[in-house]
Amino acid sequence: MGTDVAVAVRDVTRVFQAGTESVHALRGISLDIFQGEYLSIMGPSGSGKSTLFNMIGGLDHPTSGRVEVLGVALTDLSHLLQARMRSLCIGYIFQSYNLIPTLNALGNVALPGLFAGKDKASAERRAAELLEKVGLGHRMDHRPSELSGGQQQRVAIARSFANNPRIILADEPTGNLDTRTGEAIIADLSRLSREEGVTVISATHDHKMLQVSDRIVTIQDGRMHRIQTRDEIDIHVGSIEEATA
Repeated sequence: MGTDVAVAVRDVTRVFQAGTESVHALRGISLDIFQGEYLSIMGPSGSGKSTLFNMIGGLDHPTSGRVEVLGVALTDLSHLLQARMRSLCIGYIFQSYNLIPTLNALGNVALPGLFAGKDKASAERRAAELLEKVGLGHRMDHRPSELSGGQQQRVAIARSFANNPRIILADEPTGNLDTRTGEAIIADLSRLSREEGVTVISATHDHKMLQVSDRIVTIQDGRMHRIQTRDEIDIHVGSIEEATA
């Protein structure tokens, strides 16, 4: 983990209107996320976890405060430049995979490169390299319907790295997977993020994420509840195990 800031969240609030009622999803969140860090955002449903995650990805904008990604506030950019920055600098992994059913694995992973303006041969070379890295070099010509859930998520992970992004946003990446497959996916994502040198930010309920996270941010009632390092989590878990042994 480096010391350069990849994402800076500054006193961010987000208020939604539900009829005549104002719903305060975020209440003054401030956070620095560092280059090369693996950060997990955790919290119960309705805590504001997903809202913060969407702010970082530029999928939503603060009611007040500021979010800077790689030194740039997305709200200062035109919609076209926002989309361009997301395409080139941020990779996304979704709980439901979001693969194109009519494309094979190679086509799905090559697609972001084509959207970014790469020629087909270059995009497919990068896609083939990434599919090899996630252990699917032998399944490149298979469509999503011919792949297991874990294999589909590996394709989605490979796709998120297609344009050499600086940041990966993973939204509940193990939410649809069984425990064993989820552990394998977490290991793949952690390894690939180290190899590619990217920052990973994951919104998750999955406590298996703790074993690969550099820091864990817990959101509660729209506020920062606590920030812990993996060592602090390990010490806490070890103390509980010793006390119950």
